[in-house]
Amino acid sequence: MSFRWWREVGWRHAGGLLAVAFAVIPVLYVVSAAFNPLGTVVSTGVVPTRFSFANFDSLFTDPARPFPRWALNTAIVCAVVTGVQVFCSALAAYAFSRFRFRGRRIGQLSLLLIQMFPQFLAAVALFSLFTAIGEIVPAIGLNTITGYSLVLMGGALAQVWLIKGYFDTVPRELDEAALLDGAGRGTILFRIILPLARPILAVTGLLAFVSTIGEFLLASVFLTDSQSKTLAVGLFGIIAADRSDNLGVFAAGALMTALPAVLLFQFLQRYILGGLTAGSVK
Repeated sequence: MSFRWWREVGWRHAGGLLAVAFAVIPVLYVVSAAFNPLGTVVSTGVVPTRFSFANFDSLFTDPARPFPRWALNTAIVCAVVTGVQVFCSALAAYAFSRFRFRGRRIGQLSLLLIQMFPQFLAAVALFSLFTAIGEIVPAIGLNTITGYSLVLMGGALAQVWLIKGYFDTVPRELDEAALLDGAGRGTILFRIILPLARPILAVTGLLAFVSTIGEFLLASVFLTDSQSKTLAVGLFGIIAADRSDNLGVFAAGALMTALPAVLLFQFLQRYILGGLTAGSVK
């Protein structure tokens, strides 16, 4: 009986526990390092033995590490890029879902093909482009949050396929009824479709936010000045300067960086499951 239970059910529980341990142990290690006053690799374990806010105090008070400035830069970039990406993707998804026009199929496949290549492949071209632009308009050149945001906005249509899949599940009869009542396409989109599409907008917004807050490769190329860095680049500089002694400060910064994403996930949790399942149907 026990062997039958293990063959049918038990191995699943064991696999689940192994997956949970694989995910939780690194988090516990980071938490332990963040609250360890010594803040070194040697003195840190999975289970914290000491408790102190010294690393957090050093993170916010050390002028060599302007963490509040990095957090502000990251918040601005995440808000702007996420808003633009969701808005533009929703407009394109509505067009692909509701209209039939020449080049529609090619356009969808082109977007899918472009997304297969990481944006970092264009880093050299983007660096040369914004270097030249910065000589004419310094406000959007290198080491500027505006310029870096414009670079990330190049992926403004990254969520088209997911949103389109959700729009396809919304009955077209709603559009036809609104057209008969005299509503325009803009009114239909903003007053009818988008309110119904809140789950998928929440999902795509969360995906865009997480990918933006964790973006490092392009940020490390475009943002080298201490006052213009984002959290990803700034925290990497902390751990790269002294990997052992700065572990506690780095872990404290990592926890502070993860906090907005966790809070946003909790706030949007009621929309996420429905948005993912409905948006991936087609």
